[in-house]
Amino acid sequence: MKKKKIELGPVTLRVRDIEQVTRFYVDVIGMSILEESEELITLGTKERPLVILHSVPQAKTNPRAAGLFHLAILFPNRVELGSMLAHLIERRIEVGQGDHLVSEAFYLSDPEGNGIELYADRPKDQWTYEANGHVKMATEPVDYESMLQAAANRSFTGLPIGTMMGHVHFKVRSIEAAKRFYHDRLGFSITTDSYPGALFLAADGYHHHIGTNVWARPSDPVGMETGIEAWTLLVNEETNQALGGTSSEWSLTDEDGITVHIKRTNA
Repeated sequence: MKKKKIELGPVTLRVRDIEQVTRFYVDVIGMSILEESEELITLGTKERPLVILHSVPQAKTNPRAAGLFHLAILFPNRVELGSMLAHLIERRIEVGQGDHLVSEAFYLSDPEGNGIELYADRPKDQWTYEANGHVKMATEPVDYESMLQAAANRSFTGLPIGTMMGHVHFKVRSIEAAKRFYHDRLGFSITTDSYPGALFLAADGYHHHIGTNVWARPSDPVGMETGIEAWTLLVNEETNQALGGTSSEWSLTDEDGITVHIKRTNA
């Protein structure tokens, strides 16, 4: 089953210090607080939630566990990403970078070590493909100077309209197990398997909605430690039924303990 017409919803993170992490997503990343309760804070744009923080002060860390490699926030265009970069430079936030041919990206982590990618896609007609149909991706230096120049007149006032959760990338214990869940069970198409120790999958002809890798060689499944609690997949009625859903909201968990909340939309 090839998946079509999907969108990624918010990623839920289990955090120890919800006030500190909230300040980071508001002040540094530029999200707004959409909902707030004693244990949960939902952040995002006026259009959509992007991150849900679940306060669990007693949670421990487990560097051996599978889980989140990064959540990836997709900007509407290169100019908006350049405005974000200028904001990070002004705040003296150090970032990693990568021109992936299909996109340009910057990387950082929140105060509890959750990885974040901030990126903008190149137009799809500029993507190139391998002989087997897989999309070509690489990691090269970003031409950030031209990006900053393009955004010189665009001041950063928070995440712009049109920003969305572009993809999620996981640390897994087995690429084969990841393939069974994300390809065989959820129906995402394999888009790139040429990166050593990694597998990328997508729907709707995208370069990837899901990334998985074994680079850190995790040995434990996700438990109750800090980090990812769940990610969200938004689907239409047809896809929901094809996946076996009998209600508008339900969940599945992969072999690494990573949970996906599947939500049927009215689209």
